[in-house]
Amino acid sequence: MRMEDMILISVDDHIVEPPDCFTSHIGAKYKDRAPKVITLENGQERWVLEGKLRATVGSSAVAGRSREERHLEPANFSHMRKGCWDADARVEDQNANGVLASTNFSTFAGFAGEQFLRGEDMDLMYACVQAYNDWHLEDWAGKHPGRFIPVTFAPLWDAELAVREIRRTARKGTKAFCFPENSCNFGLPSVHSDYWDPVFKECCDHDLVVCIHIGTGGGFRYPSIDSPAAVGITTMNITLADVTADLLYSPLMKKFPDLKFALSEGYMGWMPFFKERCDFVQEFHGYWTGVDFGEMKPSEVIRKHFLLCFTEDPIGVKSRHDIGIEMITWECDYPHADSTWPVSPERLWRTMEGLPKDEVDLMTHKNAMRYFNFDPFKYIRPEDATVGALRALATHVDVTPKRDVGGFKPSRNLKGVVTYRDMMELAKSMDLGQLSRGKEDAPGGAARE
Repeated sequence: MRMEDMILISVDDHIVEPPDCFTSHIGAKYKDRAPKVITLENGQERWVLEGKLRATVGSSAVAGRSREERHLEPANFSHMRKGCWDADARVEDQNANGVLASTNFSTFAGFAGEQFLRGEDMDLMYACVQAYNDWHLEDWAGKHPGRFIPVTFAPLWDAELAVREIRRTARKGTKAFCFPENSCNFGLPSVHSDYWDPVFKECCDHDLVVCIHIGTGGGFRYPSIDSPAAVGITTMNITLADVTADLLYSPLMKKFPDLKFALSEGYMGWMPFFKERCDFVQEFHGYWTGVDFGEMKPSEVIRKHFLLCFTEDPIGVKSRHDIGIEMITWECDYPHADSTWPVSPERLWRTMEGLPKDEVDLMTHKNAMRYFNFDPFKYIRPEDATVGALRALATHVDVTPKRDVGGFKPSRNLKGVVTYRDMMELAKSMDLGQLSRGKEDAPGGAARE
């Protein structure tokens, strides 16, 4: 097998919502209050919701930018590749990277819609959730059948509304539903309560994957405010081990034997130890902890209910059979700073070269197709879906790293060690004082009056 013959499906990529994402689909009652992008006097483009400035994309949209210019501060649309927020351009960037299809989590809204869990007017927040989901299903994934695996979220502050929205979006074609790492951090019941039973039953009824994405737990996880930012970046993926344990020891798998979880951006090198530890804990402590797995070992429950994904994880690939090769999928993470775009095939091939073709196929696309109930070959022939064939369609796409994109120049000195304190101070510096002086803006263009 050659690198060019691989077929790649990424189960974790991201969208930067375009400025009209919400206004184009929200009802007339809320159109004036829908999330909007404004331009501040200092030139920053920022989202506004309920009269407050909200977080910008920062290092979430650095694909195509040189590493020296990847930065914490806000980024305007003109600083990004168009593929970050435009579906047509995204398909071209996927072609250039040899990627057939991908899931795409939101940015402004939060990967699991956390932005709207923090709202004040929950009727408005519900309208925003529905507007985003409709935009994602119609204007993003619906525009290019076979190239995107739709993933949506729900108004989790109300289980009945959440069930309604999951049912509605499932009928419109969504394949996955994103749930936060820790619902308790948003003032919601835990996964150990029966509050979520109707929600997870609805997912099972429609064969939807429940995606648990890193960064949806409601805050940063740092040992101290003086810890270098590199600490959190290093450990962020394996925080999903905590989430996996919490789900494993919950009653959910017993209640819903068909429930499927995807640990989005969680990697997998830690999984062999984790499975062995779970089995050890059950053997040595099961008599007093009271958790009953019936005739199955905890490791067998994990293998049945969880999907893993990785960008680069050579140890995980070597341990693929200990993990369970049917659990493994690949991700690109475009357009984040961890992304291997536009050389994903080359970097992935370092660990795939020499492996049996059937194993490569499972990890690069077949597991994703089966788990997400997604068949791109209804629209694209397999021979036209390979790395080589897709790249042949994108010879016009410029993928060389760029500096000074859209006039972007980092304003902060990053020569010293950047700490969590620095990140908090940056967040505080984005105050609300300039809000009244902003204007609605179009992506990368002049302000609209």
